[in-house]
Amino acid sequence: MPDDHKSKKQPGEFELIARLCAGLPQSSRTILGPGDDCAVLAPSRRPQLLTIDSMVESVHFNLEWLSAQQLGARALTVNLSDIAAMGGTPHTCVVNLGIRAGLDAAFFDRLYRGLRQAAQAAAVDIVGGNITRSGQLTLTVALLGDVTGQALRRDTARIGDEIFVTGTLGDSALGWRILAGEIKAEGTARKYLVGRFIAPAARLLQGQELARMRPAPAAIDISDGLLGDLGHILERSRVGAEVDLAALPRSRHYVTVAGDRLEMALSGGEDYELLFCLRPGHSEEALSRRLGVPVRRIGLIVERRRGLKLRGPDGRLLAAAAMRGWDQLANGAAQLRK
Repeated sequence: MPDDHKSKKQPGEFELIARLCAGLPQSSRTILGPGDDCAVLAPSRRPQLLTIDSMVESVHFNLEWLSAQQLGARALTVNLSDIAAMGGTPHTCVVNLGIRAGLDAAFFDRLYRGLRQAAQAAAVDIVGGNITRSGQLTLTVALLGDVTGQALRRDTARIGDEIFVTGTLGDSALGWRILAGEIKAEGTARKYLVGRFIAPAARLLQGQELARMRPAPAAIDISDGLLGDLGHILERSRVGAEVDLAALPRSRHYVTVAGDRLEMALSGGEDYELLFCLRPGHSEEALSRRLGVPVRRIGLIVERRRGLKLRGPDGRLLAAAAMRGWDQLANGAAQLRK
């Protein structure tokens, strides 16, 4: 259940920093952690990955929907997914908190408990950060990782590649709409779909396994919706694609709530599954065994001039121009105010 965050009493900045940094786990790669102007990290011989992501109250989350502990874990997970999409291994992060009035020290204890648990599960050191006053609660995580060999990229898709996705699509978007009261759901379907929004999983092991393949596939994590994120690959690789609507993987709970509607699976966002493009010759069954999660072939990379098309159940190709992925600037400000 969401926390009671009505309290008005807040600790001072340095008191809160000391409180949150106490007992943060660190590995031997961290020479110097929180307490100085900068953290000091041991050098690495591997290519380094760096990503940053923010979560803003009333844009990305609502404290009536999830607990402080769940929020802390989610803030790191969305960054872990970026590292997964590159086939990397995360190792170090810093956290910036923008704090509004009305949240007490116990709230941030719980938030950091979730953050620490997610960091420990991914073997990530939290080595510092910053705290500032803000009109809205914000969490920004900058995450470092490294990659063995070649990183997965968006610009390496080639004509003839087959397009695959892990897991199922649209569950998180349905969960968000259930919480927002836009869609009705009950029982296990509600619990599952809401859970996919509140507690997503980053496909780190799957990304690392894909990075071992030769040639390495083009890849991206699905944070802005299937069509939006596939569009990023097509733009960077200068190719087109055909997507088979009948092949889109949807959970039984998605079907229970949404039936045959495909909007959430195509454009919903925040699934944090991996979308990747491989040379022909890989079966769904073999890839599922290799990656340890269900994998579905959903389409084909084609010439750029053919654009992005959707193949309907009758085999006809439809333009996908009307189906857009999530756009933070176009959609984000109004997301939780509907």
